[in-house]
Amino acid sequence: MHVRGLLDVTVDPAFADNRLLWLAYSEPAADGANSTAVAHTRLSSDGATLEDVTVVFRQSPRYPGRLHFGARVVFARDGTLFVTLGERFQDRWRQQAQDLRSHLGKVVRLRPDGTAPDDNPFLDRDDALPEIWSYGHRNVQGAAIHPETGKLWISEHGPRGGDELNVPRPGGNYGWPLVSHGVEYSGRPVGGGHRRAPGLEDPVATWTPAIAPGGIAFYTSPEFPGWQGNLLVSGLRARAILRLELEGESVAHEERLLADEGQRIRDVAVAPDGVVYVLTDDEQDGGILRLVPGG
Repeated sequence: MHVRGLLDVTVDPAFADNRLLWLAYSEPAADGANSTAVAHTRLSSDGATLEDVTVVFRQSPRYPGRLHFGARVVFARDGTLFVTLGERFQDRWRQQAQDLRSHLGKVVRLRPDGTAPDDNPFLDRDDALPEIWSYGHRNVQGAAIHPETGKLWISEHGPRGGDELNVPRPGGNYGWPLVSHGVEYSGRPVGGGHRRAPGLEDPVATWTPAIAPGGIAFYTSPEFPGWQGNLLVSGLRARAILRLELEGESVAHEERLLADEGQRIRDVAVAPDGVVYVLTDDEQDGGILRLVPGG
């Protein structure tokens, strides 16, 4: 199994004027290592080609490997962008999720030119990278901005169980690999076997057995009236979309949609007209599903 290549495409908030697309991908190096990179590119006027590719961020350090690149890109209301970065899976690297001198296992916040905003939490610390927003993450593959609060929400793969939903606050430590609601794939405890510890942030929600969360999206359209303000979470292992009714920063109710389809669901997106698009990634019959009221 490997998760490499193009990992996310995000439309610039000013796309109508600048035609910019933002790409997150695994970037190989000459020494055989690789890392997550973020670039923007311009879609040609006829929509046929991509022009002027500019890399604005490269995860450091680089390592050889096929897993846990993270790689979601979302724009905040203030025009900055959040990028999620995995800890690259291997035991010898994942400890860097707790190291503020490494990008591994972090959420970073950038200006569009790749520099760190002046109000980032670790900007003035000599022992930390200025781009870091939060740390202690395993592999975040879902990210969305709350439509009312403007806060970043993320979905995060745990190990064997312990998948998480988080609202990363600036400077927050989300615990990996010190604590987890899951266990190692071998069945051994993670870290000291604790689910929480002083100084570490608690998740909004956890799932055991694992749902293997992919992309997430907030629903605000009147097309599905009962869904307004809900968070939709795609589930690869759950083979469903989880519709979460929220009360503040907690989950009040969960409903699993499309469970009868039996397909691994990689991503979910909401179109401007309120239609929900669902990406499945089964090897034989993966595709895009379109959900409409009464459909």
